[in-house]
Amino acid sequence: MNSQFEPLNTLLQQQQAQLDALLLLLRQELAALASRDIDALNTLTIEKQQTLTEIQATDASIAASEGLQAARAEPWFKQQIIKLEESLASCKQQNEVNQITLEQSQLTLQRLKTELLSARGKSGLTYTSKGKPTVDNIGKGIKA
Repeated sequence: MNSQFEPLNTLLQQQQAQLDALLLLLRQELAALASRDIDALNTLTIEKQQTLTEIQATDASIAASEGLQAARAEPWFKQQIIKLEESLASCKQQNEVNQITLEQSQLTLQRLKTELLSARGKSGLTYTSKGKPTVDNIGKGIKA
């Protein structure tokens, strides 16, 4: 690699570091989901959004780089792109794992809510127009 590609190489390395940081944040997010740490999730969401914005800005800088067309034929460039694509695939996979974990957690909470509602009012358990369980307290305490 010669010096004309140095700025482009720096941008590619910067993007690799940003993708590594994103993967770390996604793994921390999974741990926060598992421990149901809402404060950590809020902080991680903000950090994740900032990192995604930085990745997008770096990507735009790479696309606008003067030596990009010439660099595409270089072996070092192709190797760097392969590394970036692998890191991006890891981020996507971790994000899918986080999504499934969150969905399972929500389903568990919904089941718990249904159980609590049915235990609270066995005879008054009804469903809303959207199919969600609710306790119907109409009739108790009404004096006519």
